[in-house]
Amino acid sequence: MSPDTPKPGDWPVDPQHDVPVDDDRIWIDGCFDFSHHGHAGAMLQARQLGNELLVGVHSDEAILDNKGPTVMTLPERIAAVDACRWSTKSIPNAPYVTSLPWITHYGCRYVVHGDDITSDASGEDCYRFVKQAGRFKIVKRTPGISTTDLVGRMLLCTKTHFIKDLEKALDGEEGDGSEEERKLAGEAMRERIVAYASDATGLAPGSEVWRWHQELGKSTQMVKGMEPRPGQSVVYVDGGFDLFSSGHIEFLRRVIKEEEQEAHKRGWYHPESVTQRITQFGCDYSPVYIIAGVHDDEVINEWKGINYPIMNVFERGLCVLQCKYVSAVVFSAPFNPDPTFLRFLPYGLPSAVYHGPTAFMPTAEDPYADAKKLKIFREIPQHDFAHVNAGEIVNRIMRSRALYEERQRAKGVKGIGEEAVRRREELERETAARDADRLAQREAQG
Repeated sequence: MSPDTPKPGDWPVDPQHDVPVDDDRIWIDGCFDFSHHGHAGAMLQARQLGNELLVGVHSDEAILDNKGPTVMTLPERIAAVDACRWSTKSIPNAPYVTSLPWITHYGCRYVVHGDDITSDASGEDCYRFVKQAGRFKIVKRTPGISTTDLVGRMLLCTKTHFIKDLEKALDGEEGDGSEEERKLAGEAMRERIVAYASDATGLAPGSEVWRWHQELGKSTQMVKGMEPRPGQSVVYVDGGFDLFSSGHIEFLRRVIKEEEQEAHKRGWYHPESVTQRITQFGCDYSPVYIIAGVHDDEVINEWKGINYPIMNVFERGLCVLQCKYVSAVVFSAPFNPDPTFLRFLPYGLPSAVYHGPTAFMPTAEDPYADAKKLKIFREIPQHDFAHVNAGEIVNRIMRSRALYEERQRAKGVKGIGEEAVRRREELERETAARDADRLAQREAQG
């Protein structure tokens, strides 16, 4: 037995003793440093190959030794994996070089990975042992997104990833390249939205996808999925969901918990009610249906400045779609959910509008004033991951800029240079001045 193989009773999570190996129990592993849609895409494709997906997550120390510093901590990365719709179970502290004893212990026949090469500190293939054993399957790597790319956007302070109009991008009318290349890119984006809207099997329709048209005052459906079921409370949340992280995930999880507590009060979990749902629908289901509104890039940049959002609206929408706590997504949701928007949501006025505690509101007016007047506003209190947002992640990168630049160079990415540093500092000063003006306006309004 390898010295890296835990002894009976010492495995990171149950089971503590070997279970039978099953062809339909799939293993995938990685750093999962940002919960970007590339990671979700790999898990989706892996889940489609079996009935269960176990996800090994490397430790901070193993990643540092083999690849460089992580941005997110192990608990933050585990939270992201656990929230993915297609993940059955996370396995923390999985070895960086995929180990046959590990996958066998957890009953997995096959290991899945993208079609790119992953090497350890010595330059050897991390999957050499499972490949030799004939227990390796390859899926397509998601193009155009990676942790390296996202770190580069932060360091270089670029805005070239922004999407001005998602509908035009999907129709091939916006973007880089020739007309034919744009159309192909738009078609690929549409296909990915449909794929990410699938259910927990990755094979059937799941989440609904809508787009809000401010000029028309209505939503149009982009992907048909599961509608609210009888008795479910339809609630609304919104945000930028930039660099979709444990802060967003824990907020969504707590919305579910709040609604479950309310469901207890109305007898949702009474044995007779459960039996009735199972008899009528063949299974039980959640008491809550969460619709998540995702703001456009221009909206976020207007109130956050610099080069936020780091992820564009398409990327952020996919991140929200892959989250198991979300039932439907509305692209291009307004920053201020006014009565018109709320009443013309896909299923009418929601029973609640949830938001987390906001220490600083970037507008002179409260964007949730209308929801409060309608008496449907609910606030999720502070939690352990409340501080983990896009700003916090960017600050982590900038505080250790030298380490991340070295990691970028190892990936063959050009260094940021002094000009990019000066540009970020200038944009930060402009944003700080604008925020001070907004604060003064609010104070003047009392």
